[in-house]
Amino acid sequence: MKKTLIAAVVASFAAVPATAADTTLKFGHVGAPGSLFEATVNHYAACVGDKSGGSVEVQTFGSSQLGKDKELLQKLKLGQVDFALPSSVMSSVDSVFGIFEMPYIIKDRDHMRRVQDAMMDTFQGAANDNGYHIVGLAENGFRNITNNIRPINTPEDLQGVKLRTPNGEWRVKMFKQYGANPTPMAFSDVFTALQTGVIDGQENPYAQIASAKFQEVQKYLSITGHVYTPAYILASEKHFGKHSPEVQAMLSDCAAETQTFTYEKAAELETELLGVIKDAGVEVNEADKDAFISASKPIYEAFAAEVDGGQEMIDKVLALGNAS
Repeated sequence: MKKTLIAAVVASFAAVPATAADTTLKFGHVGAPGSLFEATVNHYAACVGDKSGGSVEVQTFGSSQLGKDKELLQKLKLGQVDFALPSSVMSSVDSVFGIFEMPYIIKDRDHMRRVQDAMMDTFQGAANDNGYHIVGLAENGFRNITNNIRPINTPEDLQGVKLRTPNGEWRVKMFKQYGANPTPMAFSDVFTALQTGVIDGQENPYAQIASAKFQEVQKYLSITGHVYTPAYILASEKHFGKHSPEVQAMLSDCAAETQTFTYEKAAELETELLGVIKDAGVEVNEADKDAFISASKPIYEAFAAEVDGGQEMIDKVLALGNAS
């Protein structure tokens, strides 16, 4: 039924001449030029323009031009922005999204797809309860640690390291548990903070590290892969609901197509950008992931104790990781 509706929508839009757009939608994000976020948002905008025959235009604004993550969340509700691409910050919107802050809980993208298929109603419900609508999922990726103090092999090596984290309570708790001194900070402020020594390090996927040029102001990259963070093509529930059912279907379909593109692009960048970071002179080491997994047990216990239904969510996600 859904495919039939989408096909009809595409056919109806195709009949519209590609002149000036009837509807213009703003998509703000924090990604720098060359980032996975930029590639994701640009792909989404192109898909919408194509499927609507030009009658719906998505204008893209990267590098925090329309605001940092927290500001973009507010602007969605005010109708000043139509889409944003938050990632870790969603755990501050609702505790349900903290499940993706649990270290090593997501194994790979196929696992993430299974979690999405089985649990999307839970995540959409949490978004709706807070005034948002998840149009689709993309990704930020598997996160690794850079710093200027020492290579990080085990959690003990993080002792006293001033480490920037996103504004999410579980990431802060995790790095405190590991012994670091976590410092929540907007992504757009990180380069200068690293350059001036306000912080010693940060943790992000390669795509964010390389596009933000952190390799220019960091000595060490430790491959920890400690957290996989999805990104959310997010709209205001109220404002998204004002579109016709046909436009809503088209916007959702483009989000699904963009997710597939993003996963393929992210896999390519993981190899390509690690080379870019190494070529900049950054010393790279493989961390002892088993040591990090062992040190993560208290984080899981805290999530289970503090979040309603937390243990059930953990059990479900872990079980989906073992599914074939």
